[in-house]
Amino acid sequence: MPVSERQLAAFADKHAWQIPFDTSPRHLAGPGDARHVTHGLATAGWTRTSDPLSPEIMLRSPDHRLTLQLDPQSPTSAWWRLRAEPTDTEPGWYAEFGELVPAEILGHLTDALTAPPPTQRPAPFQVLKSAGWLLAPATTAHSPDGMCHVEQRPDQEDARVSSWHIETREPGYGTPMGPQIWHAWFAGRAPEHLVGAFITALADTAPLQRAMFDRTAHHSVVQKPSPLTPEQVVAAHTARLDTVRAQARAARRQQRPSLATAPATTGIARPAKRR
Repeated sequence: MPVSERQLAAFADKHAWQIPFDTSPRHLAGPGDARHVTHGLATAGWTRTSDPLSPEIMLRSPDHRLTLQLDPQSPTSAWWRLRAEPTDTEPGWYAEFGELVPAEILGHLTDALTAPPPTQRPAPFQVLKSAGWLLAPATTAHSPDGMCHVEQRPDQEDARVSSWHIETREPGYGTPMGPQIWHAWFAGRAPEHLVGAFITALADTAPLQRAMFDRTAHHSVVQKPSPLTPEQVVAAHTARLDTVRAQARAARRQQRPSLATAPATTGIARPAKRR
């Protein structure tokens, strides 16, 4: 399901008349445009399996193992749900994200989902420390403004794996943390490089672009006119889709069984085992 010219034009039309504002910190920037996520997955070959007339969006990966659900009518605080079915060699896993998680941060995760796994994976807490987050204790990190918190927790059923809990909250005013603004949760068997991709984008000090009247997550967010033009914002989105397309092709080439190592047959071609 490649992104059509009409869909790209609709994205451009929305952003062309909006003056972008640099918005920081990222965890307070608000949801942004969900097409930062859905366009990336569609470019990587994911297909929509939900009713086109429903506000709910369900996207499925080409191998049918992964699904991403966006449900703006969810009765819970989780609007985004990402699931991986178990295989013969890999466990299933689950992750969810609240309404006000910035789409650009979630898009960084889904880009990593469709690309070949990296050979080097920086530790998430080292990434946070380098960005000026406070580590206390070693399995918890707090943003410089004290409103976003990352915690690694040992799984109750399997001590060999850990789940990741990320929350942005109102200031505590005498309590450890105030009311929740948004959350993200990765179950214990979620691939670590995906957790790392989300946290790397979260800790990035570069601002996100929002229009003047876009919804943000909190009144303390800082906004100032961006040096980027609306045309540059649209061009950056298109360039990112080109990168996603190339990465997805590279990932498929890595997953394709090599004919040179395939078992000998009696002359009848056998389909490759489905992953």
